[in-house]
Amino acid sequence: MMFPWRQIVLLSITGCLAACTEDVIFQGPRWRTEPSDLILPINSPDQQATVTCEAEGSPPPQYRWSLNGTLIDLGNDYRRHMSGGSLIISDLDKDQDTGVYQCTAFNAWGSILGRRASLQFAYLDNFKTQSARSAVNVREGQGVVLLCGPPAHSGGVMGEYEPKIEVHFSDSVPAAKESVVKLECFALGNPVPEISWRRTSGIPFPSKVKMKNSNAVLEIPNFQQEDAGTYECMAENRRGKNAARGRISFHAKPHWLQTMADTALSIQENLFWECKANGKPKPSYSWLKNGEQVSAEGRVQIENGALSIATVNLSDSGVYQCVAENKHGIIYSRAQLMVLASPPSFSRSPLKALLKARSGSQVTLECKPQASPPAISLWKKGNEILQRTERITLLSNGTLMIANVTRRDAASYTCVAKNQFGTASTTGRLIVTEPTRITVRPTNMEIIVGESIVLPCQIACDPALDVSFSWAFNGQLIDFQRDSNHFERVGGSISGDLMIRNIQLNHGGKYICIVDTDVESLSTSAILVVKGPPGPPDKVAVDEITDSTAQLSWTLGRDNGSPITGYIIQARTPFTVGWQAVDTVPEMVNGNTLTATVVGLNAWVEYEFRVVARNVVGLGEPSPSSAKTRTEDTIPDTAPTDVGGGGGTKSELVITWEPVAEELQNGEGFGYIIAFRPVGTVTWTRSVISTPGAAPYVFRNDTIPPFSPFDVKVGAYNNRGEGPFSSIATVYSAEEVPSMAPKRVWTRSVSAVQIEVIWEAVPTISERVLGYEVVYWEDDTKPETVGKVRISGNYTLVNITGLRANTVYYLCVAAFNTAGPGPQSAPINATTKKPPPDRAPLNIQWTMIGSTLTMQWDAVVAMETESRVTGYLVLLKRQRNNDINVILINKTTVELSLLGNDNYLIQIKAMSEGGEGVGSEPIHIHKLSMGARGSGAVHLIPLCLSTVVIGGLLCSSW
Repeated sequence: MMFPWRQIVLLSITGCLAACTEDVIFQGPRWRTEPSDLILPINSPDQQATVTCEAEGSPPPQYRWSLNGTLIDLGNDYRRHMSGGSLIISDLDKDQDTGVYQCTAFNAWGSILGRRASLQFAYLDNFKTQSARSAVNVREGQGVVLLCGPPAHSGGVMGEYEPKIEVHFSDSVPAAKESVVKLECFALGNPVPEISWRRTSGIPFPSKVKMKNSNAVLEIPNFQQEDAGTYECMAENRRGKNAARGRISFHAKPHWLQTMADTALSIQENLFWECKANGKPKPSYSWLKNGEQVSAEGRVQIENGALSIATVNLSDSGVYQCVAENKHGIIYSRAQLMVLASPPSFSRSPLKALLKARSGSQVTLECKPQASPPAISLWKKGNEILQRTERITLLSNGTLMIANVTRRDAASYTCVAKNQFGTASTTGRLIVTEPTRITVRPTNMEIIVGESIVLPCQIACDPALDVSFSWAFNGQLIDFQRDSNHFERVGGSISGDLMIRNIQLNHGGKYICIVDTDVESLSTSAILVVKGPPGPPDKVAVDEITDSTAQLSWTLGRDNGSPITGYIIQARTPFTVGWQAVDTVPEMVNGNTLTATVVGLNAWVEYEFRVVARNVVGLGEPSPSSAKTRTEDTIPDTAPTDVGGGGGTKSELVITWEPVAEELQNGEGFGYIIAFRPVGTVTWTRSVISTPGAAPYVFRNDTIPPFSPFDVKVGAYNNRGEGPFSSIATVYSAEEVPSMAPKRVWTRSVSAVQIEVIWEAVPTISERVLGYEVVYWEDDTKPETVGKVRISGNYTLVNITGLRANTVYYLCVAAFNTAGPGPQSAPINATTKKPPPDRAPLNIQWTMIGSTLTMQWDAVVAMETESRVTGYLVLLKRQRNNDINVILINKTTVELSLLGNDNYLIQIKAMSEGGEGVGSEPIHIHKLSMGARGSGAVHLIPLCLSTVVIGGLLCSSW
């Protein structure tokens, strides 16, 4: 809706826009505060309601209100009025004032609607009178729903009251070990109470305890005995608090702490088994054998969880169970008892058939028969029973020990075992060998990284011994398969030499050769020192810097086994390709120095430095680079080069030069000073250019004569001052374009794609002529067809190629020099020839007799849109000299004389005024060996896939 006053305001604002200043801001309304819903008691004590509405804008907005979509007429409503944008309602009436209110804010720039807000009145009627409810019967554990029909109401506002815990856990809660215990606490109250939990002992909850459902549920996972105790739920709001308590008691069914294992006993041995269990309450024990209760009597005794049986016999064999039980559960543990009765046997532990011992060592021979009961044993040497001596010891467990053995102890030894069930024996032969000696040992060595060496390890040993070699490096055995790139064991059966190839720095250390035989183990070691180029220096820093020098320092790197003899300093800038060595003071930085001064730097350039150490082995890895540091600025010390110029347009002097590289500009504010003067004069004209890049300088003055010489020099400057000038160069001012056009221009159509243009040279004039320019085009409506050809020098003929066939072209010619082209000649036209036929000669037939090849083909007939055929081109290519002979004929047959010791390729094309036509498929003729002879005539059709022998030549076509 558009109000008349708004139209007037809009017109006035529109009319003043041009005169208004930029400081005036016009803005449509936007909300600061929008209305919100209201719920009031039906009997409000103050009988007044305020619906808030506030907006901002320029000019300030006005407001209007609607109720249930109908505009409120505030002028005729004594109960409603506005304060700002807010609506105030007095003497509230439920029937008249209930509904949805909406505020509209508007100014000259527009209007906006506010959020809808409802006004309601709260009330609560009494319950309806009804008869008593009938009883509801349910089984324990089932759920039940009791419906409650609320009385008529709207927005009921409840009064505040203190918490009342309606649902809580029991006073005593039993909990099993490792179970999940949940305690619930539900409370009523207004405001809604906050629930909290604690242990009355004051012990804090462990991290496993979780609170759920707004703290109404306390969950204790993996319940343990230490979690037992009294827990308290506290419900609290600002009206008060209430609490409920209950105790969680711990109980656990039995679980094993110790069980017995399967046991095998010889007859008449004693058995003792014990099992232990934990639980709450403490469990009791009983024993079963093969499922039957075991009673304590005679040889069998039971005490708590222990079972003992004295002097077991075969009848005691069986499966036994230990039973632990309390009121919460019962557990079983089982074990099998095997009672053994058997004669001696050496099937599991016989003596080795061949025993070896080093002379002078101690020999131990074990006698371990399997027997139940245990057997009595004795030893024999050959057939002689052994007795204890100074060197011979017989232990109670049957072991034989011989000290300081000699070759006289070499013999067969037998252990004889016996019990009441039988006798058994085992025999082994003892060989006494001479000690093994290491004859060639590795020695301590120094070696350069990258070289290869062999560490020797050779022995002399008894031929009866088996020998093995192994090597350890710094305490770890070398895995020759995994480390095969560097380590290899070489030598024969009595040599364990170690070859190390391409040694690296990490190969330096202690090497041990280990020799193992049947009877002893020996070792020998050597220290290998690996020398390599130095490691990288560190912490390179620029301590001081000027416009051309930098003072550097660094910290020492590893020398890798060889003293550092010197350092090389390298630098990098944004203008260099990679790192470059730089000059230093001192010129040679020795290995004991950790500082140097870099000289010869460019001013105002950002540098990074690094240091490379060297020793007698070579150059090491470079250090990390220093922080980027810029040298100080200074005046330029490099003059521009390649000063020259020339060209341009009339009355111009164009000067060019090679710009000074950025790394040589020595500071900010870099630019050029251009100085010039006519040749033969004294006074220089100077001009300053503040752009450091390459740009020609153009001096314009109408008094400059054309093509006159000037002395020119160019200097450089920056914020610190002027630098040197270049040497003086001679530059000519711009010349004028030629003033005359070429005459007597004529053309000749050469082919479908080529036109020849000829003209008469321009006579001698005051302007220079450097060459001629030919411009050609199809017609003025096709600018994309314009072409241009330039030739330098005094030439008066040019061929224009790449044209379209059978097309009219317009052409003109102009002389040019450095100032550009002069006037053009009058345009003339020429028409290119029709295109040549686009078909190759067909049905080519050929015969060969001796070295003469005769060929004929069907004539090519031109179409109306094509140039007339004037003859044929025969192209003959020899492979040996790679030269091509072209034969032009005006008929459809030709005879060729070929040499028998070369390969040929032949192709035929039609010729016309429009140029060459399409070539035929090539015909290949291959030579045969010179010993081949033969003659004959054969007709071949092109494209056949056959090969024939003709007169000593191998001919094929495709």
